[in-house]
Amino acid sequence: MNEISRGRAAVTMIFAVHGAALGAFATRIPWIRDQLELDPVALGAALVAPAISACFTMPMSGRVTRWLGSRRAITLMSVLLSLTLIPPVLATSLPLLWLALLAYGAATGIADVAMNAGGVDVERRHGRSIMSGLHGSWSVGGLFGSGLGALATWAGMDARLHLTLMAALLVAVSIASGRHLLDVRPPAREATATGGFVWPARAAMAIGLVGFCAQFAQGAAGNWSAIYLEDIAGASAGIAAASFTAFSCTMGIVRFCGDRLVGRWGTERVIRYSGAVSVAGGLLIVMGRDPAPAIAGFALLGIGIAVVVPLAFASAGHRGDDPNRSIAGVATVTYLSNLVAPAAVGAIAGATSLETAFLLVTLLLGCVVAGARAFRASASATHGEAHTTAERRSA
Repeated sequence: MNEISRGRAAVTMIFAVHGAALGAFATRIPWIRDQLELDPVALGAALVAPAISACFTMPMSGRVTRWLGSRRAITLMSVLLSLTLIPPVLATSLPLLWLALLAYGAATGIADVAMNAGGVDVERRHGRSIMSGLHGSWSVGGLFGSGLGALATWAGMDARLHLTLMAALLVAVSIASGRHLLDVRPPAREATATGGFVWPARAAMAIGLVGFCAQFAQGAAGNWSAIYLEDIAGASAGIAAASFTAFSCTMGIVRFCGDRLVGRWGTERVIRYSGAVSVAGGLLIVMGRDPAPAIAGFALLGIGIAVVVPLAFASAGHRGDDPNRSIAGVATVTYLSNLVAPAAVGAIAGATSLETAFLLVTLLLGCVVAGARAFRASASATHGEAHTTAERRSA
């Protein structure tokens, strides 16, 4: 196996670690809610904390990578992300939960941009699209983490023990994978970059907004699917935890097919079809009053939004010579939805109903269909001449 192949395998495992961390945490949100006796509004306010800190730390990724090199930066942040799974389940009050989730989001922000920039670098060296597949590995990790979480919940395992064991496993995988990552440093001019929010260039703003809508749906499903299954569909705790598993499973399968679909149909058409499927899933969630149709709706939602964010990051990463800075711009806009989604869903659920909140999610997914045209202009830079031809066929 040559250096590029080893680097691809290593960054694939890092994506899986990040997905597993989120999947494991998502299955324990109902446990945290019950332990702290939080209502929907309070829970939504708590779940907005990771997005706040992530949006502020994402622009720092370039500086961390320039200082440490991408190999050590990605490895270190992956380890820290894994360890921050533990404090939220140790929190004994809402303020302490907020602090724990702020730390989780801070690690996530830097780690997410760094690993996507690493993926773009491998993609450039391969000469073909691989980002959808990398995000597919993230979804497989989410399936693994949520699957173990569902089993732990069903078995009655204490969430503190479960997430401590999970963190230890993910730390070990991060360190082992980090040894084979490609080592890249951003251009020296990154040193002059300022902190705070990083907005994408005007030409990429539409791509960022499409990513915002898809990420909003992903955040809503990740944070509220288990509660939706329990409170609206009347599912048991174990079945409710399986809703995110279904969501992660379908998302992962489609992401592994995404690079091939883009090569065949072009980015614009793939985004448009994906948006339509996600809308269908959202409608099924809203209309479902039993566990089976609700889980099926979350599964369709996973299919629909699977490739949207990976293609948004890939398009951004191929603009300019600094993937960290380009991805940070689009990621900041995209992940602002994580800042809005938990609190918005919680507030709407508290004022009206959780079904109404997911109707809002469905309406936002309609914007993915409408915004698909924004990906046409970036096809050549992102996926090469073969994909540009596919784009022309989709026009």
